[in-house]
Amino acid sequence: MPLGVTPLACKNGLNFNFILDTTCAKYYIKSMTNEDRNRQLAKSKTVEDIPLACSNELAAVEFLEKQRWGNTPACVKCGSVEVYKMKDAKSGERNSRFLWRCRDCKEQFTVRIGTVYEESRIELRHWCYAFWRACTSKKGVAALEIKRHCQISYKSALFLMNRIRFAMAPDAEAPKLTGDVECDEMYIGARRPRYRNRGKRGRGTKKIPVFCAVERQGQIRRRVIADLTGRTLRGAIREEVARQARIITDDFPHYKGIGEHFDGGHETVCHSTREFARGDVHTNTAESSHALVKRGIVGIYHNVSREYLHRYLWQYDFLWNTRKMNDGERTVLAIKEAEGKRLMYRGPSVN
Repeated sequence: MPLGVTPLACKNGLNFNFILDTTCAKYYIKSMTNEDRNRQLAKSKTVEDIPLACSNELAAVEFLEKQRWGNTPACVKCGSVEVYKMKDAKSGERNSRFLWRCRDCKEQFTVRIGTVYEESRIELRHWCYAFWRACTSKKGVAALEIKRHCQISYKSALFLMNRIRFAMAPDAEAPKLTGDVECDEMYIGARRPRYRNRGKRGRGTKKIPVFCAVERQGQIRRRVIADLTGRTLRGAIREEVARQARIITDDFPHYKGIGEHFDGGHETVCHSTREFARGDVHTNTAESSHALVKRGIVGIYHNVSREYLHRYLWQYDFLWNTRKMNDGERTVLAIKEAEGKRLMYRGPSVN
């Protein structure tokens, strides 16, 4: 198939070099569903507000306050809505720290309290920009790029991105995957030269194994695992997948026996004999999600250690699970998910 030509165009015998050719684009658009078109073309007020929020600190504060509280600001200490903005007595403008005060508990607070950016000295306009880039870049955004665009240190950019990824982490009480669930594993690590086809890929190397379970037309869950033993894989599947689901995997032998634990049973596709699909039995959804992660790791981040890999997986899972949202909706959701989460350098001390 020529580069940039859609399968539909090739099927109809059309000879185009680029997807943006007028006639080819027309056929491409016709092949899209109404839901796809509406989702991509939907206008978002957030997209209009973000540029100002990324350049002006007051606009950034008001933008985050609006996403967190809407039109009803509330005390983060007692929950009361009897609150007011503290203003400078001479100028009448907002306090330089953008403080609020509660009339009930008399406590002062800001929009930072109880979020991943609490106690951060980084300006909120930089947080807005980092949230925007993290939610709109399909394969991720590098901390070095945030450093250059925001004119902050690399250490501060890493601080920002690690906490935004933590905000994107899945809820521990999220429902398990149901329906048809594809399970597969992938390997993250440095590429080694393959002299005369002697190099190994994936299994049997020192790369980091990652388990993936994806519900068709639904959510995805990834996790770093210690090894690829049957006990580890079956344990990961039972933790992420509901008992009513049907499990679909490749013919890796360590998946054997998992069907006993699920009402829908266990079906496999035999990759070792170059069978990649048999009716609706395939792992193509999981493998396509692997491609996005690997392109992001290789092209954007270049290398990720085992210690921090799980945070990058949280970001890719969040982007996959919100793929039906437009960029503005996805950014707002990430900001709201930042509430109630703190990523500390050290755990709280116990006396």
